[in-house]
Amino acid sequence: MDADRPVTLAAVAGAHGVTGEVRLKLFGEGVEALKRYRAFNGGSLTLKKLRDDMKGGAIARFAEVADRTAAEKLRGTALTVPRSALPPLEAGEYYHADLIGLVAVSTGGEALGTCIAVENFGAGDVLEIERPATPEGKRGKRFMVPMRPEAVPEWDGDRLVIEAAFVE
Repeated sequence: MDADRPVTLAAVAGAHGVTGEVRLKLFGEGVEALKRYRAFNGGSLTLKKLRDDMKGGAIARFAEVADRTAAEKLRGTALTVPRSALPPLEAGEYYHADLIGLVAVSTGGEALGTCIAVENFGAGDVLEIERPATPEGKRGKRFMVPMRPEAVPEWDGDRLVIEAAFVE
């Protein structure tokens, strides 16, 4: 695990009002989790104020953003912090960013591909695995696996082990 790798916690969805505030789409555990950070994107954005928008997102003011025009230019900007700034995890917990990019193998030892995404459609996290590209250079097929012990009995910073019965 690369401790300095940037992890995206939110993204700027657009300007809010005329004074330079921005609307944020949150990817973490809500506004309270985001409040523990003061600087984003290697210190280029300094958080001055943050509040819940009561719609699942947040409204933020950054020291470097003085007006609506500057706020509009930030639309689509990901807000990142170094992986090392995230709180430590309990046993069995993981950050999505730590799973993306891991090699996936089956319990039978077959190389399956790479985890390219972690989704949550309401019933728990689901890993999206992309098989290796074909010899013709065509992108590999993708399949999804629930991130539950019966489907993914083990994982670490190097690989995911997927129960063979869950492999497509």
